Amino acid sequence: MAIAFKNQLPTMPTTSSTTATSQVTLTQDELKKIAAYKAVEYVESGMVLGLGTGSTARHAVDRIGELLRQGKLKNIVGVPTSKATHEQALKLGIPLSDLDSHPRLDLAIDGADEVDPALNLVKGRGGSLLREKMVEGVCKKFIVIVDESKMVAHLGGSGLALPVEVVPFCWKFTAERLQGMFEHAGCVAKLRTDNAESSELPYVTDNGNYIVDLYLERELGDLNVASDKMLRLAGVVEHGMFLEMATTLIVAGELGVCVKNK
Repeated sequence: MAIAFKNQLPTMPTTSSTTATSQVTLTQDELKKIAAYKAVEYVESGMVLGLGTGSTARHAVDRIGELLRQGKLKNIVGVPTSKATHEQALKLGIPLSDLDSHPRLDLAIDGADEVDPALNLVKGRGGSLLREKMVEGVCKKFIVIVDESKMVAHLGGSGLALPVEVVPFCWKFTAERLQGMFEHAGCVAKLRTDNAESSELPYVTDNGNYIVDLYLERELGDLNVASDKMLRLAGVVEHGMFLEMATTLIVAGELGVCVKNK
């Protein structure tokens, strides 16, 4: 059975389960929290966890910290995907480590900016795509948590940014190459600027790089081919397409929670 997209709750595939929520209208942040809490049900004591970044993942990290304080979880080690998550986890008392000490993780929980029918993702609109991909690429299980607005028919389908992390050196040259590379998809490449209002200063990632956001009018085509082309371009550090990485998707909508396993 197919998953519905855009502003409809996904219908249930045979591998999925559903939990009903209240009939009251929920805010987007409340839906994110529902999905995050459902994901934390997969966490067990003794696990090494990848801790995601962003507004949805923040709820999951908060919940893990709460369960540790209550003694319902024990011996948890977290590997954060950003400086912001690192600071959040420290405040919550979650023991932290890194990939040098734990090259294989049990589980990661993170949000996504877009999810297509094959559970391919767009991530990185929060700026942490490189560390997220490093951490979530070595997890035995990667749980993606979203509200229903993140479901799209194809990556780039929301009309919002597909982020690409690039080195600052000659970033304009790299952006022009990226735009030309996907001209067939009506691509427009723009340098991400600082969050400050009217700022023209480039946004700088935790790794000291810039982000070029790609805006697409049409489908990219073969995603693996598109991925390879971007990664072979000198100046590109990483892109925000997370292909064939998610193992479980949790979507919260007005009518309930959909869980789909890869």
